[in-house]
Amino acid sequence: MSANLSLPALPMRGLVIFPKMVLHFDVGREKSVDALRAAASSGRKIFLVTYKETESEPVTADSDSVSGDEVYKIGVVAEVRQILKTPENTTRVLVEGLHKAKLLTIDSREPYMQCTVAPIRNSSSRLSESEGAALLRMLTAAFRRYCSLAPRMPNELYQTILTEKNIERLFDAIVFNIFLKAEDKQRLLEISGIKKRIECLLTVLENEIGIMELEVNIHEQVRDNMEKNQREYYLREQMRVLSRQLGDREDPQEEFYAYLEEIESIGFAEDIEEKLVAEAEKLMKYSSHSQEAGTVRDYLDTVLEMPWNSLTKEKIDIVKAQKQLDKDHYGLKEVKERIIELFAVRALKPDVRGQIICLAGPPGVGKTSVGKSIAKALGRKYARISLGGVRDEAEIRGHRKTYVGAMPGRIVNAIKQAKSMNPVILLDEIDKMSNDYKGDPSSAMLEVLDAEQNTAFVDHFLEIPIDLSRVMFITTANNTDEIPPPLLDRMEVIELSSYTGIEKFNIAKKHLIPKQLKKHGLSASKMGLSPAGIYTLIDSYTKEAGVRKLERKIASLCRKAAKEIVSREQLPEGESVPEKFDKIKFTPDNLVKYLGVKKYMPEEISKFDEVGVVNGLAWTSVGGVLMPLEVAVMDGTGKIELTGSLGDVMKESSKIAVSLVRTLCAKYNIEPDFYKTKDLHIHAPEGAVPKNGPSAGVAMVTALVSALSGGAGVAVRRDVAMTGEITLHGKVLAIGGLKEKAMAAYKSGIKTVLIPKENEPDISELDESVRDNLRFIAVEKIDTVLEVALVERIEGVQLIDKMNLKRAAENVVDGLSVENVDLVGSKRKRVRRT
Repeated sequence: MSANLSLPALPMRGLVIFPKMVLHFDVGREKSVDALRAAASSGRKIFLVTYKETESEPVTADSDSVSGDEVYKIGVVAEVRQILKTPENTTRVLVEGLHKAKLLTIDSREPYMQCTVAPIRNSSSRLSESEGAALLRMLTAAFRRYCSLAPRMPNELYQTILTEKNIERLFDAIVFNIFLKAEDKQRLLEISGIKKRIECLLTVLENEIGIMELEVNIHEQVRDNMEKNQREYYLREQMRVLSRQLGDREDPQEEFYAYLEEIESIGFAEDIEEKLVAEAEKLMKYSSHSQEAGTVRDYLDTVLEMPWNSLTKEKIDIVKAQKQLDKDHYGLKEVKERIIELFAVRALKPDVRGQIICLAGPPGVGKTSVGKSIAKALGRKYARISLGGVRDEAEIRGHRKTYVGAMPGRIVNAIKQAKSMNPVILLDEIDKMSNDYKGDPSSAMLEVLDAEQNTAFVDHFLEIPIDLSRVMFITTANNTDEIPPPLLDRMEVIELSSYTGIEKFNIAKKHLIPKQLKKHGLSASKMGLSPAGIYTLIDSYTKEAGVRKLERKIASLCRKAAKEIVSREQLPEGESVPEKFDKIKFTPDNLVKYLGVKKYMPEEISKFDEVGVVNGLAWTSVGGVLMPLEVAVMDGTGKIELTGSLGDVMKESSKIAVSLVRTLCAKYNIEPDFYKTKDLHIHAPEGAVPKNGPSAGVAMVTALVSALSGGAGVAVRRDVAMTGEITLHGKVLAIGGLKEKAMAAYKSGIKTVLIPKENEPDISELDESVRDNLRFIAVEKIDTVLEVALVERIEGVQLIDKMNLKRAAENVVDGLSVENVDLVGSKRKRVRRT
């Protein structure tokens, strides 16, 4: 058997033959049939070798062509016993394995595959008697366990194998008659030595036994579950039939199955579905009219009404979004830019999370309507939650469902109202929340507005995690100082400052008047409001940061116009009807007739330069105002009187101002002991209006120097206004609200405004008309302020000289603005924007 053999070859897929093994299989390909015929006609020997299996190749018995790398190197030389032709036109062959051989070469050319093989001699290794007995016993036991789990084997064959006492014949009998993977059989074929072959077979059997035991366990679990479900179904059907026979109109079974169907259709997670099914099963235990059953129904109805699988597809088009924002709102340039930036980021990364915007500003400037415009531009559903006056944590998180009258929180209700799991939710007046013994709602909002936590927000009523990360939250506030710092830290604040007169005019002309005309059934051909009339409404009948009062005044004019039009059309009998009605036109001349006397007079500067009177500038919630500061000096004992409803910060500013003036006595010809011999009275007019903030410090120093200098005092220029915080060393520090203050100065007829040098970078935020009509001088020290503001010579001091004026002129800037800083007339803390 040492000489090489040249034989026809037949590669097989999924089949492995062993020596002494009789095997029959079908052959369908012509080249394989030709190889069988060639073998039958010349010695009846053929080389059978197995393909190396790959996932992409189907398992078939033979193939037309093969290369040496596609088949195993070890095969079997077999004898062709019989070749038959089947009715299906395939060839069935019966072969018997003779001995193993190693493939040397293979030729796939026509007419059939031919190979050269080298026979492999059987190993002559012998086993000791005890070793053979041990392996025989182990192999028999493993086979017995295999047969207990495997599909039924013929009993006669089973008994024959178990009674076999020869270890080699037992090995062959087991390998020939059990199902093994082709890779395992090939490994057994290639191993030489009976001991190693048996050890390998034992390993293969143990693996197969482990897999089959696992299959049996899984099958039993599936069968048990099926039996349990069938048993429950059978019992429920019996209960349903009994309930019908007893005449129950409200069938708990029908109700349960209706809820069950809805729960399964939503596709909850397994643990949530089990919880809801358990709740639904309680309906079969309670009476239909019991309070407990009603609680369960309310709970399930609320859960199932949620839009769990409903998401609104965003349509982000920043060009259309810009047009939408411009259409809905006039001005608000910074706000619109930030919103468009937000849309651009969402267009590049749709799944971005954690973008929570807080629109902060005075009432009536359009915060709520901006939120609605954002939802419209995104194409998302919109819901609004008013948080003003909310003081119970349960308003946010909901009540426990066990309480009578329990309901989910406002967040869940907003999502249910929007009918989408990714709406835009506006949290209105978030700074108006408070707390009491029932809890702190702002603490509950921490989880709602935190992108790292709100992916599994749990409402106390639902008791089911809700993903709020897909919700776009927008908050509004009038004063961010009232928002707890941890909550404010989760939001990006966008400031909406008060509208200027020009902005109010355009808003009224483009939005408010058309809206109210349509609302009152009027048209532009029946009623009109002149531009001068609009400005009169703004300046003389309203005083606000926003436009709500202005809209109400326009609505009042529309009602009066409607009344006049209807009264003309419905004249009493006997009176002639004019052929054509004149259009009702409202102008400054006839507004008094329709709205009464003017409520607010325009702020005007003094007609003369006065001693001890300085034009200060203040910020209020309705815009900037001109606030004169007055100082009176009287003989006395050094008392200082402060009036005008001044706050603590402003009182401290007055003390700083007095101390600073004491250091300037020699320079400005002030009596050094004035703080002992003179009483000072500092007053801010409109005493009923509370005032606070440090930005009146510069004005106080100027007023004190004016009143104390040169004995009789030195007048202050009436066309100069100033703002700035002062230090003990005379430095002028930055302020805020310059946009509103500058507008107030412009309206009042001021020509020059003194502002801190640190405010100079904010030049671009002032209105163009303000920059064109005001001269701004940026100052760093109080000396420059006094040089510009005081109009007369103090003995021994040249207040205004050419060099000083030149330096001051170099500090003139086109426009400045700093927002959100503590100012006179406001109790807000200074927060300079970088």
